[in-house]
Amino acid sequence: MKLILPAQDHFTVTAIDMEPTAAELDQIEREMPVISAEVELLDAQIMTLDRLPNEVDARRIRRAGRKVLAARRELANQAEAGGAA
Repeated sequence: MKLILPAQDHFTVTAIDMEPTAAELDQIEREMPVISAEVELLDAQIMTLDRLPNEVDARRIRRAGRKVLAARRELANQAEAGGAA
């Protein structure tokens, strides 16, 4: 069997390439409310995987879903305001 491998010098990742840039870190910081809200929604959904959701679980999932939508709306509004300015 003959292995086909890429040339290493074209695909080797250097230490510089592994670190996020300042712009990427700023973008992550701006998106952090959305990320946190999505994690909260995922946690609420995971809790109900092995059982039927009761009323409290359903409320928790709905509340987390609304929080995700609100965080995404806020991020979109910030992006729109930043793009218009």
